[in-house]
Amino acid sequence: MQKNTNVHSTDGIVLRTIDYGEADRIVAFLTPDQGIFRGFGRNARKSKKRFGAALQSCAQVRLFWTQSRSGALPNLQEVELVDLRTGLRRDLTAIALASYGCDLTEKLLHEGQTHPEIYYLLRALLDRLAEAGGSAEARVLFELRLLQLSGYAPHLRHCSECGGGLPGEEAGFDARRGGSLCAACMTGSAALRVYPPVLGTLARCLETPVDLFAGFRFSPRTVTDATAVLADALRQHWGSTPKSLPFLEGVLAEADPGA
Repeated sequence: MQKNTNVHSTDGIVLRTIDYGEADRIVAFLTPDQGIFRGFGRNARKSKKRFGAALQSCAQVRLFWTQSRSGALPNLQEVELVDLRTGLRRDLTAIALASYGCDLTEKLLHEGQTHPEIYYLLRALLDRLAEAGGSAEARVLFELRLLQLSGYAPHLRHCSECGGGLPGEEAGFDARRGGSLCAACMTGSAALRVYPPVLGTLARCLETPVDLFAGFRFSPRTVTDATAVLADALRQHWGSTPKSLPFLEGVLAEADPGA
């Protein structure tokens, strides 16, 4: 298409689409410089030239839009496909985790809030899933890093109430109280019971590059405890359960019936 000074452009990841009317679509993207960006694609379901396959969920794209004079959603002029990430379609766990990653990002990142690191985190997750398939490690790392980048990271290494260490074979975790709890502070509470080394593992993971997913191997106990800890932390901030979560958990349970 012919670009002019009234047409804006940026890179993006397609988070989801909503059909509107007979042929239009409202599309939610994650972008590095606009944050969550929603645009109106007129005739998007029919125009192969301007949109084609670019509006599939998890696709890497370049989008072009003009501002609406009425204050309505920006008008999408064209969306160019950069990478469809076809590798996702070869692995059910990968596509389930990719959908969940997009869904969770949209819930935790407020509209109008620009956060390039979250964009690069989601891009790295989707690239990893397309290349290597889904894994419990990828889920744990993504949830943990998304919490941190969103400003919601809980206390992990020390007790969130007394500031002391986490000695012994058992610690607690309660996101409503700030995170990890030592044995003394969790007495009589309904906090999760967690193996302390798992909390140390999560803390060390936060010291790794945000886009690094390869090379991590967690024990079954680490996966179980970390998943419970992160679920408790996320519930405090996502408002409502992501629609993609039950599907992801069903896929994971089927892949590992003993989990």
